Order: sequence, then C-alpha cells, then structure tokens
Amino acid sequence: MCLGWGDEIGLRSGGVLWQHGWMPDLLWNEVKNFFDPHLMGALPDLWVPDASVEDWQAVFDLVRSNGWACEYVVVDTVRPLPAATEVLPRPVDAEESIVLRVRPVPAVTAYFYPLSDTEIEFFMDLCQLQGQVGVDTLCDFVCALGRLLGKPVFMAAEGQYGYPVLGFDPAADRVVLLADPIDPGA
Repeated sequence: MCLGWGDEIGLRSGGVLWQHGWMPDLLWNEVKNFFDPHLMGALPDLWVPDASVEDWQAVFDLVRSNGWACEYVVVDTVRPLPAATEVLPRPVDAEESIVLRVRPVPAVTAYFYPLSDTEIEFFMDLCQLQGQVGVDTLCDFVCALGRLLGKPVFMAAEGQYGYPVLGFDPAADRVVLLADPIDPGA
C-alpha cells in the first residue's frame, strides 16, 4: 500500500568523496530490492535502539533547526511540537494516537511515533524513495539522525522489526548493508 507520494525529489548525494565526485553510501542498482514496496512492504520499520527522552528531544530540535516541514498530530489535531518531556514517557494504557510527520525534502515524509522513551520508531514510504535520488534521501536522513545521536539507525522490511537489512553505522559514519539484497528474479 503506497501513500501516493511517488514523485522523485532532489537532494544532495551522501557518501564519501571519490576521485570524480561524491560516491553515495548505497547504489540503487545494488539495493533496489530493499526499496521495492512489493518485497519490503511500502512502510519499512526504522528505529534507533537504546534511546532516551533526551534523544527524542534532540530529534525534535533537529527538525526545528533544519527547518523541515513538520506536523505534530494528536488524534486528528495538529498541535505545536512540544518538548519531549511533555510526551514521554507515555503511559502504557495511553489511548491517544500521536505522530510527528517530518518532511526532510518536499516529497518525502518520515512518520515518527513517540510511543516509548527507550526507542525512536519511524517509517518512510518506499514509494517516495525510488531511484538513486530516493536512496540518497533515505541515507542522508538516516545519517543525520545517527550522527546527531551517535547511535545506529536500522531499517527492516515492514513487520520484520529486529531483522535489519541496512542501517547507519556510527563507526563507519555511513549507511551500510546488513543483509544481502538478493534479486528474487535472478
């Protein structure tokens, strides 16, 4: 199920400086299966483990400082983005739904769910992340979060939490593959 944002977007490529320019962290031709909504599910699981309320606050501050468009929605009402301490920790029996929608670039939305003060959970629609530009967009966003927090950021197929296929590695300071992107048609 795609959310209908299929436009490609423009953003600088991440990665390392090579002899003839920037080399992206990941190459579309090598990872396209990890960006296939039919194989991965349209909304893969992304998370930062071992987080804290302070880490959530750092994410809120990153959103503000980068000027990324965002909406903080409680139930169906858009509200100003509060301090993380006003949101977390959430009671186990909390019934209201909360989502922070962040647009790091105009045609891509990251959906954060502040459900736990020990983990940062979010997803991004793979239909919005097609081609090399989409891969670079995801890598840039995940790197921004991982570098800010000094922690890994993982991505797994939708509903496959705990089995990451790629992620930001703080030691390598880049997004790396954590699984083999085998072509099922090969």
